Amino acid sequence: MAQSRRLLAPLRLGLAALRWRPLGWGRGLSTPATPGTRLDLRGIFSPLTTPFTAQGEVEHSQLEENLHRYATVPFRGFVVQGSSGECPYLTPQERLAVVSRVRQAVPKDKLLLAGSGCESTQGTVAMTVGMAEAGADAALVVTPCYYRGAMTSAALIHHYSQITRLGLIVHKTRTEEFQVLVGSAGFLLAGYAIGACGGVCVLANVLGAPLCQLERLCQEGRWQEARALQLRLIEPNAAVTRKFGIPALKQAMEWFGYHGGPCRAPLRPLSEAQLEELHRDFSINGWL
Repeated sequence: MAQSRRLLAPLRLGLAALRWRPLGWGRGLSTPATPGTRLDLRGIFSPLTTPFTAQGEVEHSQLEENLHRYATVPFRGFVVQGSSGECPYLTPQERLAVVSRVRQAVPKDKLLLAGSGCESTQGTVAMTVGMAEAGADAALVVTPCYYRGAMTSAALIHHYSQITRLGLIVHKTRTEEFQVLVGSAGFLLAGYAIGACGGVCVLANVLGAPLCQLERLCQEGRWQEARALQLRLIEPNAAVTRKFGIPALKQAMEWFGYHGGPCRAPLRPLSEAQLEELHRDFSINGWL
């Protein structure tokens, strides 16, 4: 069933500076968005992982069980089919099915941001419309990279203008209707200190409640407590991102009672030495 949705696309997934404007276009969108409506992005977003079976198939039931547990955490919403979800390894049909299942499983007041980027402009337009029809509130569109040398400014302007009809993000945004989301739990406190409104944090898959607590402490101006909490999150965050990546994230999820499970090939599980180091990064900071 077609649904009208507001679609927006940041130019960066890591640090998402989002400017929004209602759109009333696209196949399958039954009615334009109401003029003047806005998406409020304040809060913590968890970029969901995709559980797989031992045979490498998407395990929807485990994804729904994770979402059931996340219902106790005051997230603003979820990012689906970003890098944490191993989206490059999923087929277009699998990507849309995951978004649809997540939308059905979470309350309507939770925002759903869906990764719809493809290498071609045509593919990205089709995927973005498909994500809207599957229930996404917004689209995250990454820059095409396969033909990197051909991705000139003119090519990228054309690419993004065909998808979202948004103007380019301008350098100075103080007079614009802008919200900034920090792209890492490692510097969430710093982001709030300079005016960010929230974050898309991989570590939220594991330590969602502490990250939401950090958000609350910053909002209340309790900076000393926020600083102490932030320091405890830096090493675990680094471990599941730049140090060991998605295999470490999924392993940590298992330790905390979520369904992490295997990654889809060619990603490989951690070695015994890496497992020990990952456990140490969490335990010495008081999380295990």
